[in-house]
Amino acid sequence: MKEPSSPTDGSQSHAVVVTENAQDVVHVDLDRWGRLAEAVLRAEGESGELTLTFVDAADIIDLKIEHFGDAGEHPTDVLSFPLDVDVREGDDVPRLLGDVVICPEVADLQASTHAGTFEDEIALLVVHGILHILGFDHESDAERHEMQLREREHLINQFWHGEVPDGFNFDHRSEVRS
Repeated sequence: MKEPSSPTDGSQSHAVVVTENAQDVVHVDLDRWGRLAEAVLRAEGESGELTLTFVDAADIIDLKIEHFGDAGEHPTDVLSFPLDVDVREGDDVPRLLGDVVICPEVADLQASTHAGTFEDEIALLVVHGILHILGFDHESDAERHEMQLREREHLINQFWHGEVPDGFNFDHRSEVRS
């Protein structure tokens, strides 16, 4: 998988999201998901560059193996790779936040029993992945509760612009087993 090219020159004071669709299994609207990612980053008060890449199941399994040593038997829905690059103010280097990688194929398979619709599932995965980039986690009950509250807030304000749809489930699934 090749890296998307950077549109920033290091002088940005806002969030920039670089999107790429590296799969052809499920249609994704890159503009829509890029706008959502930018809105979440703005709401979190973050500036810098984030990549949002959509990959197929084989690629996400390869990434799991490469970066997490996972056996990779089952594809996951989203992976986040925060970058710990310390850029000092005034540097002409873009602040690189990290990479969020989503597998729409997995999202499509789990949507009906999770978020309800494919669009709601992708929106949740975009928000979930970004929150991981920003340091949120769900290892403990308290962390999971805080992360789900933040996900709910962002989805209500940046995606639905209203209430949570009936049937939406915030319990994040990490793998699809066939």
